[in-house]
Amino acid sequence: MEFDGSILTKCTGDGKLAEEREHTQQQMTLHCQQCNTVLGDSHGVCGEIKCMDSIMCLKVTNDVVISDKMELRHKGEMANCISSSLKCRSCGSAVGKVIHSAPLRLAMIRSIFLLNKANISCYILNSSSMVAASSLSFDKKVLRDIINEVKQQFEEKLDQMTRVKNRLADMSGTSTFDK
Repeated sequence: MEFDGSILTKCTGDGKLAEEREHTQQQMTLHCQQCNTVLGDSHGVCGEIKCMDSIMCLKVTNDVVISDKMELRHKGEMANCISSSLKCRSCGSAVGKVIHSAPLRLAMIRSIFLLNKANISCYILNSSSMVAASSLSFDKKVLRDIINEVKQQFEEKLDQMTRVKNRLADMSGTSTFDK
């Protein structure tokens, strides 16, 4: 095994390096399916909401226009949400939505750009191919799992510090100084 600074690699018998990655991240650009205008890239993608068939993006290009009109949804997954539609600046096609206000169950997606997979094409950089976004998965490692790991480490350190503090308090309380 070798470490090349960013990934763990394994040497194969013919001298070539084979990458060992738990999760591979495809580098891609996101395009309007109607006119192929670039709307974002894989660096801005933070996940997928399967029930809404949407790609969650933290960043999009200036070619994504947020409608001034806000809509209150009464039915479906977005019931009781206030949202605006996202449109392609070049052709005016609807490409998604952004939620401004939502019930607690959807709080995590407020102010996140939700690109509708049915209206998006993806250009995969390493294979130089254009594919429909609906044929790809945009799942990321669950943030909840990462937070729980960090929380557990924090609690272990806090317990350790509490024990040290208690020992120091016991030592200072039991020791007497001769004057």
